[in-house]
Amino acid sequence: MSLGHAFHVMVVRNVNKVRAINRRYAKPRLVMSPTVRWALLFLRIYIFFLMGLIGYKFFTLVVK
Repeated sequence: MSLGHAFHVMVVRNVNKVRAINRRYAKPRLVMSPTVRWALLFLRIYIFFLMGLIGYKFFTLVVK
């Protein structure tokens, strides 16, 4: 077995594991209340805002 073949087998096996996990958790088992949905939406927006700040800081440091 060559090194390339072993690497290919390892990648395929891990991709299949991730796909199986995604299929298993595709449908949520818990029902979310509207408050929880709003909180998760707020957290998502907050994370994008922080990523934007980090990107802006990186851009300003690179330009100078």
